[in-house]
Amino acid sequence: MRTVNEDSSLVAPPVFLVADGMGGYARGDVASRLVVESFASLATLREVQPADVEAAIATAQTRVASLAAEFSSAPGSTLVSAAYVLEDGRGYWLLANIGDSRAYCYTDGRLEQISKDHSVVQELIDAGHLTRDEAMGHPERHVITRAIGALTRSEADFALVPAEPGSRLLLCSDGLTSELSDTAILHILSAGMAPDHTVQTLVDAAVAAGGHDNVTVVLVDVVADGPTAPASENTAPGPGRLR
Repeated sequence: MRTVNEDSSLVAPPVFLVADGMGGYARGDVASRLVVESFASLATLREVQPADVEAAIATAQTRVASLAAEFSSAPGSTLVSAAYVLEDGRGYWLLANIGDSRAYCYTDGRLEQISKDHSVVQELIDAGHLTRDEAMGHPERHVITRAIGALTRSEADFALVPAEPGSRLLLCSDGLTSELSDTAILHILSAGMAPDHTVQTLVDAAVAAGGHDNVTVVLVDVVADGPTAPASENTAPGPGRLR
């Protein structure tokens, strides 16, 4: 239903990102694009470190905040990023998020939200005043409490999650999660479709459910490089490759 797409994304292995701009005529599309540009250089690194992600976030904060001088209301953007890193020979996702764009991990038939929304409704959920189902229809579900730019300098939350061969990493803007429940997302992710078909199915389902906001989805499959022995309690699976 939106005439302007304020979402931006980055698919530049080993770095992946979704940014959801805010500001409308105050150029939220520019804000999200600046976030992507601030992270693009990480794809040229041989190995991404947490300090590199922190530096990219700081650059994005500065560049988006500078837009405030051009517009009467300062634009802003969410951020959810994932960098594939190796620790002791094992693959991990180094995740960072600001705002309500989300990161999910699908493993062995289970879907887990890794990121935590920085939003008014999430605070109400944490306080026990709302359930997750009630939050989907709440009138303030799009009001976020952290953002890049928008006259704020919000801190990011970080997480380190094993990138298990056979798992799927999903990054998305709230245009997906405002329309589809986690159960609906799980149903599509578990259908066994290729990544590109899975992404298109998720987007189409969100649009069919109302499409009230821009919908951006990045999906990464972690694929084993070859036959691997089953992991025991004392043996970690080796690194995989990304698809």
